[in-house]
Amino acid sequence: MTDITPMCARFRGFLPIVVDVETGGFNEATDALLQIAAVIIDMDEAGQLYCAETVSCHVTPFEGARLDPASMLINGIDVDHPFRLALDEKQALPKIFKPVREALKRQACNKAILVGHNAHFDLKFINAAAQRTGIKRNPFHPFSNFDTVTLAGLVYGQTVLARALKAAGFEWDTNQAHSAIYDAEMTATLFCKIVNQTPFQPA
Repeated sequence: MTDITPMCARFRGFLPIVVDVETGGFNEATDALLQIAAVIIDMDEAGQLYCAETVSCHVTPFEGARLDPASMLINGIDVDHPFRLALDEKQALPKIFKPVREALKRQACNKAILVGHNAHFDLKFINAAAQRTGIKRNPFHPFSNFDTVTLAGLVYGQTVLARALKAAGFEWDTNQAHSAIYDAEMTATLFCKIVNQTPFQPA
């Protein structure tokens, strides 16, 4: 039986964390961060990755933040909804970062690496919010990421998340799309399948 490579060695000390954000636009410096969801990835006894835990938070727009009408139409978020229970960025980020750091310790990994569909977009909003709030203990690598756009394009010839998931054998619910939780969990499902079906050759 082949020895199973532990998570801490599988990605060179990185722990993949799948993240999706919903925002008020495309500019991380001026546009509001409105919702964050993160899926923590774990590994079973057979060395297969799986989605272990989802953490999420609605976020209050920072002072002076822009809410682009076109973006708000797509994400469908009502920032003034009484049951939204949003936290400001300084409270929201630790709610996401704490379980990520706990997973890092549990898996003996050095740093989280953000996994996303168009991952650079999600990472730049997380980094900008951390910088705005002065949070120093950002568990994510500052610029490296795993992008499922690239992975799905390579494996399935599809770069749109919905089409990539269908090519991988999963259903896609258009009505739930553009919710950070749904998009993060579906991206995580896709990521795990791609990794699990790809032969790994330890160096």
